Amino acid sequence: MAVLTFGSSSDLKYVLVLVLCFCLSCDARFKGFRRFGVQSEATQHRRGADVVDYWFTQRLDHFNGADTRVWKQRYFINDSFYRPGGPVFLMIGGEGPANPAWMQYGTWLTYAEKLGALCFLLEHRFYGKSHPTEDLSTSNLRFLSSRQALADLAHFRAVLAEGRGLGASRWVVFGGSYPGSLAAWFRLKYPHLAHAAIATSAPIHATVNFPEYLEVVWRSLASYSSECPLLVKKASDTLSQMLKNPLLYSNITRDFQLCSPLQLDSFMDSAHFLEALAGNFMDVVQYNQDNRAFEGVVGTNITIKVLCDVMADASLGGVYERYAAVSRLMLHTLSQRCLDPRYSAFLHDITNTSWSGPGPAAGRQWVYQTCTEFGFYQSTDSPNQPFTGFPLPYHLQQCEDIFNMSAGGVEVCVRDTNECYGGYGLRATRIVFPNGSIDPWHALSVTQDLSTAMPAIFIKGTAHCANMYPARAEDLPQLGLARDHVYLLLQQWLKE
Repeated sequence: MAVLTFGSSSDLKYVLVLVLCFCLSCDARFKGFRRFGVQSEATQHRRGADVVDYWFTQRLDHFNGADTRVWKQRYFINDSFYRPGGPVFLMIGGEGPANPAWMQYGTWLTYAEKLGALCFLLEHRFYGKSHPTEDLSTSNLRFLSSRQALADLAHFRAVLAEGRGLGASRWVVFGGSYPGSLAAWFRLKYPHLAHAAIATSAPIHATVNFPEYLEVVWRSLASYSSECPLLVKKASDTLSQMLKNPLLYSNITRDFQLCSPLQLDSFMDSAHFLEALAGNFMDVVQYNQDNRAFEGVVGTNITIKVLCDVMADASLGGVYERYAAVSRLMLHTLSQRCLDPRYSAFLHDITNTSWSGPGPAAGRQWVYQTCTEFGFYQSTDSPNQPFTGFPLPYHLQQCEDIFNMSAGGVEVCVRDTNECYGGYGLRATRIVFPNGSIDPWHALSVTQDLSTAMPAIFIKGTAHCANMYPARAEDLPQLGLARDHVYLLLQQWLKE
């Protein structure tokens, strides 16, 4: 196993007031793969102003020959490094708009320049501008799945290879997070179309309940200060007890800068509020110190150190007051006026089926995929994590409320996903799995070699998809070594 040692990082003094400028395409309550500081499509296009949108005619349903409907799928091209006979790199889009900035920045382009590769990025169906159907109704979302997405990739690859004379070229697929899973699964399911896969931070095992996510959050907070997760747990427990006393609601409304007076009418209301506050820490841990500024994300200076220093600052008051200070800091960071903790408001947004409505920003498509394929529910069911109040039934109830899908149905779908792809038992060749120790998603990925042809690169001290982002001087040494390791594997595999 390629395990790289942890190195120290320079300390940064935290401040409670930060001057930040960016737009947000979804709030901190985005389900599944957390979305701290995600940029709007308008911001994305400013960052990738020279990147042209191309459109590919794609089938709506790859598994029903009687259905001849088609739609237009967006993709990008960078041919500036291509040398005749060179490989083709295909970056896989994921659960959000494809960002054209990736056609100008990122480690994969460093590899492309060295290897003379032609680069494509294909946006995932039902995300960004790739709209296969007229709306996001549940009946239309049946065409949203990882299996359909893989078939999209296969058809795209086959047609472009033929049309551009790239049939003899070796294609390498790249992806990070859910697209990292797709990269591994594409190599598994379509080995004749993908010569190799770089599957970064890729959860390959589907599971309904994923309490290990918050266990890693605990350990990642403790990597900076052993006291930090204890303080967070004490604060979360304190707030949970306070929510049982309606006489304290006015204080909570003020302290956490809520959009309206706190009102808890059900278990779902309190769970949703507690999850939103925990999300402040979950988001920051997942992307801790990642070099994401090129994407249009400017809140990356909010790190584990910043949050833990706030939680340790006795001048702010007790742990409850410090927890509230973190929430206000994150609202300011995300340019949000206030926090709306109402579960009813979340349901109102996420059940909107219009492409132009609040559904996509609330994560409607991704929540559908978690209910029908993956689970991945980051519950508080483990005692070895710092939060309280949003157990597995809270997450499963959302599948029922949004898509009329029972808990039993979710369990069947998750089982089917592992049967389809193999889960931890995935068997293929020429797939590498880079992961960061800080990133909670490594708990569902590959951190030890599955075989000599499926190595793992476990990078101590780094977070989600860190090796994919552009290199910078302050990167940990082991992160640079991980990028070099991937390049050496590419060199080796392209010769095979």
